[in-house]
Amino acid sequence: MNAKNQNEVAQDALEFEYDLAEPPEKVWRALTVPELLAAWMMPNDIRPQAGSRFAFAGPEAPIECEILDAEPERLLRYSWREQPGDATPQDPLDSTVTFTLARTVSGGTHLRIVHDGFVRKAMPAVAMAGAGCRLSLGLGRAGMPLAANTPRLLLRAA
Repeated sequence: MNAKNQNEVAQDALEFEYDLAEPPEKVWRALTVPELLAAWMMPNDIRPQAGSRFAFAGPEAPIECEILDAEPERLLRYSWREQPGDATPQDPLDSTVTFTLARTVSGGTHLRIVHDGFVRKAMPAVAMAGAGCRLSLGLGRAGMPLAANTPRLLLRAA
């Protein structure tokens, strides 16, 4: 586990928090079953075991990942390394993505997503779109999620 407290967020991180009606078991599946993860993110070959390596089929080049921590239905943390390609920036993103799941009183899930090392590399909207995450700032409309690929999309797959 990373020496940094998992509740501390780096200044160059993107952080999202959601309260979902679905239980942690369903959210975990959407994060760790390759077909379900591909439905809302990108094609991949994830295996949720610490030390395992997998890749996302990024839009320009593969994104190489390694599972750093995996506690079923609680925590998933992996490295995120863009691979240089013809259309990839000269300084590819090398970062960490952390999903923290906690059961709510109602039996749903509080989901926290932190992407460390992200902001210093590129403007969030441009980088998220380039990574296949389809960021959509719907801040003016009450009840609208910040990201178009919110966990609600991932849960449809599960």
